[in-house]
Amino acid sequence: MVETYKLFDFSHTEAINLLRCLEYPWVALKDIGNFVEELGEKLNKQDYKHIAPKVWVHKSAVVAASAFFKGPCIIGEESEVRHCAFIRGNVLVGKNATIGNSVEIKNSILFDGVQVPHFNYVGDSILGYKAHLGAGVITSNLKSNKTTIFIKNGHESIYTGLRKVGAFIGDNVEVGCNSVLNPGTVIGRDTIIYPMSNVRGVVPEKCVYKNKDDIIERY
Repeated sequence: MVETYKLFDFSHTEAINLLRCLEYPWVALKDIGNFVEELGEKLNKQDYKHIAPKVWVHKSAVVAASAFFKGPCIIGEESEVRHCAFIRGNVLVGKNATIGNSVEIKNSILFDGVQVPHFNYVGDSILGYKAHLGAGVITSNLKSNKTTIFIKNGHESIYTGLRKVGAFIGDNVEVGCNSVLNPGTVIGRDTIIYPMSNVRGVVPEKCVYKNKDDIIERY
């Protein structure tokens, strides 16, 4: 359930060459910045505007004047970046994505069609095709004691070797408003997370998560 290919359709991201050979998605976190920078240098200059150092925005994208960008960063075709969005670097945003008002993103990959529209924090995370975060959803990426993060999958604990690990959200996942995804959360494809949830560890695909003791199959 936690393998990269089980979570994401690689045809919906420019990060295909970074992700498709990795067993686990969190392995990509340390390489996102260099990958985005190298990809940006190869982009068609007729399609992308180079609006700041190491920041490339597709000419069809709609970007609010109040949005802030730190490179390396790429904003894809037909995407929208709204008022006061804060893009902190090492960010790849795909096609037809929405980054909403006051949303903060760092060291993350957003596949095509991702929506993070209202007051979200996305850090050290990968969001799959058409994943949607409700208003106020947070991907927490650092433990309170600052120790190395393990991925908890039932009785199994997978060592990441990293202190900062956010969430890995599969294709077509819906996360309800004001939910917190704790460090190292993995959510399988086509799953729904109830609003106000406190999510930790691995959540199976095609299910409805009401709380950690109430997860049912999605029909």
